[in-house]
Amino acid sequence: MTRIAPSSMLCRLPGLARLSRRLAALLAVACGLALLAACGREEVHQQESFVFGTRVEVIVAGADEARARIAANAVLSEFDRLHRTYHAWQPSELSELNAAFAAGKSQPVTPEMAGFILDAQARSAAGEGLFDPGIGQLIHLWGFQADEFVAALPDPAAIANWRAERAGIADVRIADGVASSGKRGVALDFGGYLKGVALDRGAEILRSHGISNALINIGGNVLALGDRNGRPWRVGIQHPRKPGPLATLELGDGEAIGTSGDYQRFFELDGRRYCHLLDPRSGEPATMTQALTIVIPRAADSGTVSDSSSKPLFVAGAGEWPRLAKKLAIEQVLRVDASGRVQVSAALNRRLSWVGGTPAELEVLP
Repeated sequence: MTRIAPSSMLCRLPGLARLSRRLAALLAVACGLALLAACGREEVHQQESFVFGTRVEVIVAGADEARARIAANAVLSEFDRLHRTYHAWQPSELSELNAAFAAGKSQPVTPEMAGFILDAQARSAAGEGLFDPGIGQLIHLWGFQADEFVAALPDPAAIANWRAERAGIADVRIADGVASSGKRGVALDFGGYLKGVALDRGAEILRSHGISNALINIGGNVLALGDRNGRPWRVGIQHPRKPGPLATLELGDGEAIGTSGDYQRFFELDGRRYCHLLDPRSGEPATMTQALTIVIPRAADSGTVSDSSSKPLFVAGAGEWPRLAKKLAIEQVLRVDASGRVQVSAALNRRLSWVGGTPAELEVLP
């Protein structure tokens, strides 16, 4: 039996009919993080779009309708610009750069692009290379650079060739506004990085418009500003194998939360699940974790940290994630392992409200 999950990678905005189908599919499939919308008649302004291959929400509280609409539109406009500029496999500035790398050529890049590359390199190194936005070629080989996935394994010889070269973002050089690489196998894919950047950009834009109470949700990557009409923003951490949340928690001003899960983009073949979260060490999908969520305190880059840091912890697996979390100074972590056992740091456990009762197999770590 073959099962294919909807893609949530960067993709161009489809037509309206296709957009409606995609939104319906995304609403039916569990996201990494589910926003718990209040059912009351409180005054909030909410706008939605389909960007970065996923459903995006901007919810503004405590502002008049006109100002809230202008601010939310500005946020969504910036998201669309980022989406189009850094698309990994359709025509974009990023795909042009990847073509130059593949041809062994250097390419001038914008200051923004150079900044993203340098920042992602530093975050990749901090995560011991388990988060690597330079493995776009490997992502392509596994079929995850597509709007729809085909349930098929890659050519073993192609994977072996990739392992032999092991090209990654560390192999990119930036000098005088020009990017180059000595390895033609480098291909940048910011799918695990740009949503976090967008959260931080969105927060900046909202604040610049005088909005101090809002919540931005990009397919489960969430950043909170202020509160919701005097009450904290409450979100739910999606159960990786059941509909609805595993637990809920309240977010403080400026906090961000990010989840990596094997249920967001995957295919199943002969009873085995292959997810989009690839282990650069083996060149294959990570298999030891179903889902991993982190909460990041307020900082100028809390959104970026929440997106980029959940990936290496997900890939690291049971024996290594606590050590790596400590190295990355991430104190609030919840992990569901491959068998469904739940591990949670004490700092996050104190904030959680378990849905349906405390998990039967729960390990609270210091």
